[in-house]
Amino acid sequence: MSLTSFATYAITFLAVYVQVFILITFFERRKELKEQTSDERPPITHFPSVTIIMPCWNESKTVHGTVESLLALDYPKDKLFVIIVDDGSTDNTWEEMQIYKDHPQIKIYHTENGGKHVAVNFGIDHATTDLIGCLDADSFVSSHALIDMVRIFNNRPEVMAVAPTLIVHSPKNLLQWVQKVEYNMSVYLKKMQAFLNAIHVTPGPFSVFRKEVFEKIGKFKKAHGTEDQEIAYRMQENHMRIEHCPTAYVYTVTPDTVKKLYIQRLRWIYGFIQNTVDYRRLMLNPKYGNFSFFTVPAGAISIVAVVYLFSATVYNIIVYIVETVTRWSVVGFAGTMPTFQFDWLYINTKALGMVTILLYALVLTSMIIGSRIAKQKLSWHIISYMLVYSVLAPLWLVRAVWNSITSKQPKWR
Repeated sequence: MSLTSFATYAITFLAVYVQVFILITFFERRKELKEQTSDERPPITHFPSVTIIMPCWNESKTVHGTVESLLALDYPKDKLFVIIVDDGSTDNTWEEMQIYKDHPQIKIYHTENGGKHVAVNFGIDHATTDLIGCLDADSFVSSHALIDMVRIFNNRPEVMAVAPTLIVHSPKNLLQWVQKVEYNMSVYLKKMQAFLNAIHVTPGPFSVFRKEVFEKIGKFKKAHGTEDQEIAYRMQENHMRIEHCPTAYVYTVTPDTVKKLYIQRLRWIYGFIQNTVDYRRLMLNPKYGNFSFFTVPAGAISIVAVVYLFSATVYNIIVYIVETVTRWSVVGFAGTMPTFQFDWLYINTKALGMVTILLYALVLTSMIIGSRIAKQKLSWHIISYMLVYSVLAPLWLVRAVWNSITSKQPKWR
């Protein structure tokens, strides 16, 4: 067996192993998951005070809707507070915020532009509540999201942060529908990571922390443009448990063009690579359990697999073109026409072909389970996801790897 063939088999096997491991976790914990997603959840009697920080940069069109969704939360008004931080916007975001300047639950601030992490940290400095959360200004929360997250904090004192369930808000085009499928699948993956105590991202849209997290390990860092991932790494290093609440629905607006999606994902993947390098001391270290032995290695395997297979595909296409052109120059076009034969009774049973089919079946299963957990309708865009991301994902993955090698920080927008 050639080295190339061995690498292909090894990468494909590891990708299947990751999917199977997650699926086994699902079957082992499905009863617990069913209880967590039931519509009949027990009421709570203890309501800790909560501050939600909302950093804004040029969000004049969405700031009102986001704030109103917070004020509509099913939570005692004397226990819920909102801090809005205008991070040096260049539009009229600050003027739009003035409507809330006298609201008893809301404080508004204007700061010089320093980036999202600076704005959130400013809010943390002004928060005095038991719990502190963050909500991006282009997202909207369901009315029961906070109370469902607080229930987890109340029932499990060891939990230091709770991540929400992100759902794409009102997809308008094919690209956003494809992202909706992806986000639904991510709900399943995030919940399984929570069962394994191995979450590596506390998403900006409405993750909630105990105040003591920031008191013990510090506030957010710039972290290569992925501060919500870096703090999760830091929490894992300090053995602080992160949970996921499958019923805390947060509706977020996703990129509507290929360019915007490419920029976003390039930043995400670059941040993952750089944060993993920064915290390499955690990797494959028994002290950090499934986080160091499964979640981060699985992410690394995914990147390596896509980059390798993409590179191999491009190489094979180039070789084929060169060989075809060479034959044309020798025997002419007519002598090089390929012939195709199809046999209904023939099935390719080569190991790699079967494993690849299995891998796609497992990914499809992830999408179906994720849609059910998020209580979203299963969409035919599952097929679109397979097609669109097969083309687009290698582009930002390859570029993120290259940027990491050359130490080139991708832009935020």
